[in-house]
Amino acid sequence: MSAVRVVAAVIYSPDRQRVLIARRPDHLHQGGLWEFPGGKIHGGESPLDALRRELEEELAIGLSEAEPWQQVLHEYPDKQVHLQFWEVTGYTGEPVGNEGQIVAWVEIPDLENFAFPEANTFVVRKLVNYRVGSD
Repeated sequence: MSAVRVVAAVIYSPDRQRVLIARRPDHLHQGGLWEFPGGKIHGGESPLDALRRELEEELAIGLSEAEPWQQVLHEYPDKQVHLQFWEVTGYTGEPVGNEGQIVAWVEIPDLENFAFPEANTFVVRKLVNYRVGSD
């Protein structure tokens, strides 16, 4: 089984107390769950270029500051996903659900109250535990 390569953005609010999440459309794989915005890396595309493209397509924002953060390899029964998470601390524009998806700014400790795909749970726990440990 080959891995689907995906980039995902942990987009922080200016005060770094909240992150932006999006609800997956019901008709997609893992539909109805919440996720960090992003998508598949196309052939010949660098992860940073894919992240830039996905954020523009999905949220209508321009990426200005991002750093690679975490990588997760997760096997679902029907596919393997290699997720590359990036911390986004700078962007232009105001994020909107450009493809009709619901987006929400969520306080970091509250992330645990949202249903995420299994592949995202490591990152959710890491964000929440880091935040709790720094208070």
